[in-house]
Amino acid sequence: MSALHIKKGSNKHSAYNLRPNFSDVTEKHTLAILVDNEAGVLARVIGLFSGRGYNIESLTVAEVDHTGHLSRITIVTTGTPQVIEQIKAQLGRIVPVHKVHDLTVEGPFVERELALLKVEGSGEKRVEALRLADIFRAHVVDSTLESFVFQLTGAPDKIDAFADLMRPLGLQEIARTGVAALSRGL
Repeated sequence: MSALHIKKGSNKHSAYNLRPNFSDVTEKHTLAILVDNEAGVLARVIGLFSGRGYNIESLTVAEVDHTGHLSRITIVTTGTPQVIEQIKAQLGRIVPVHKVHDLTVEGPFVERELALLKVEGSGEKRVEALRLADIFRAHVVDSTLESFVFQLTGAPDKIDAFADLMRPLGLQEIARTGVAALSRGL
């Protein structure tokens, strides 16, 4: 009798498919976490990320219910689908956490960020900076003879694009708030 020559994991329809079921593709996810507004909660949530080596790309926190003493933490993080699921499960086990929403997988959502950009320049560069600010709908919130401070709100990609265009024109400083996000619809 001859031996069977079956290649390990050779076909996804094979009964001998022994390929791992996890992905190594890194994805960006926006998590909205509703927590009690009390001392130490943010430190516990952030400690979960730092203790396990997870990266936080953006972090925004604010009280959203004064009477219920609830705050909303919006975190943008990256990881494989398995890591994201692990993060959500571990966040859900923290006692002051009421809800964890992965806005990226729950459907369409709106995300915005606020940035302040200080641009130094004179002459033609100053005129070009103002022209580009008008295109991006950035507002001048401070002006001196040597510089402008622009305020820009929008998606993080829009802010990145504006900053990239301002660099050759004299971008000196940038301050960003982090992403605030809400799901669309009801």
